Amino acid sequence: MEIQQLKALIKETMREVLEEERLRLCQILIPYISDEEQSEIEAEFGVPSKYADDEVVDMTDWLKNDHKIS
Repeated sequence: MEIQQLKALIKETMREVLEEERLRLCQILIPYISDEEQSEIEAEFGVPSKYADDEVVDMTDWLKNDHKIS
């Protein structure tokens, strides 16, 4: 195996490991709520899938563009 191939393999493996660890960290940081608490939240704020289009702001582009407003 050539050095460049080995470097590419190590780089890809590190990417995969870091992604797995990032997802694990996200899971740890998200607080647990009970079904009862979720019901209370939904009763007070509704369910996002039922929000009107003018009540929702799509932040996808903002996130993809490093938080810059286009």
